[in-house]
This record gives sequence, C-alpha cells and structure tokens, in this order.
Amino acid sequence: MQWSKVTDIILITALATLGVFAILGLCQWIKRKSLKKVDKPLLAMLVPLALMAATYVIFDKFLVLNTRPNGSGEPSFPSTHTMVVATIFFLTAIVLPRYIKSKFACVVLDLFMLAFLVLVCVGRVLANMHWASDVIGGLIFAVIFAAIYYLIIRRKKNG
Repeated sequence: MQWSKVTDIILITALATLGVFAILGLCQWIKRKSLKKVDKPLLAMLVPLALMAATYVIFDKFLVLNTRPNGSGEPSFPSTHTMVVATIFFLTAIVLPRYIKSKFACVVLDLFMLAFLVLVCVGRVLANMHWASDVIGGLIFAVIFAAIYYLIIRRKKNG
C-alpha cells in the first residue's frame, strides 16, 4: 500500500474519532435540552478546531511558505494531515479519561493514537508529499491547539 493511502486512512480515522465526540455532544444537547448542559470539554473542542481550520486557510491560501517536494507546486507547510491527526488525537488523549474510566484502556488507546501519528509523520515525508519541516510545523501547531484546549478546560474546571 502506498504511504499516501496509509496517511489518508489514518486521517479518516482521526476525523471519525472527532465525529464520535460530535455525536456525543449532539446526543447530550438533545437529551439535556440545552446547549449549556453539554459537557464543557466537548464544547471547548470547537476552539482549537476553529483555530486549526483558520490555520489551514491562512497557509493554504494567503501565506504559502513552501511547496510540495513532488513538484506539484501545491502548498505544503504545515502538513495538514499531520496537523489534523495530531490535533484530534491530542484533544482525544486529554478528554478520554473523562469518558473511559479504565486507565489501562486509556493508555492502550493513547499508544494506538501515538503509533498512528508516527505513521502519518513518517508517511507524509516518504510519500514525497511534505518536507520534514512541514510535518514538524504541523506538530507544533497541534501542540499549540492542544495546549489552548487544555487551558480552556482546566480554567472551566477550576472556575
């Protein structure tokens, strides 16, 4: 299987994970009959996801810093696959213990997400779709988005 297909499958897996949280939030909204009664960590995910989307648009449309090594001329910084997968998996790792009480299960899921993330990072470079700097840039943005998310839910927890 080609590396680009492997990374596409992992991207779809990450988006499906996000879909599970969206469905959970929607079910809570319907059942509790108020958006204010939806778990705050689920609602707070909208902030880093909006920042991620804005980052994509900025670097894809307005601030092209790099083009793909395959010669296609398409923007490549930051690696969108890396940024999206890492952001979703980091947010999932932060919120997972709230919904899965087994520490063992959380650790196993975290290890799977880490393995998939490594495959995306390596795969995007091996597929000749990104430079290593693009992948590192995607990871840096994901860490920033996850840190913002963590600070938001920590503040809401303490506030």
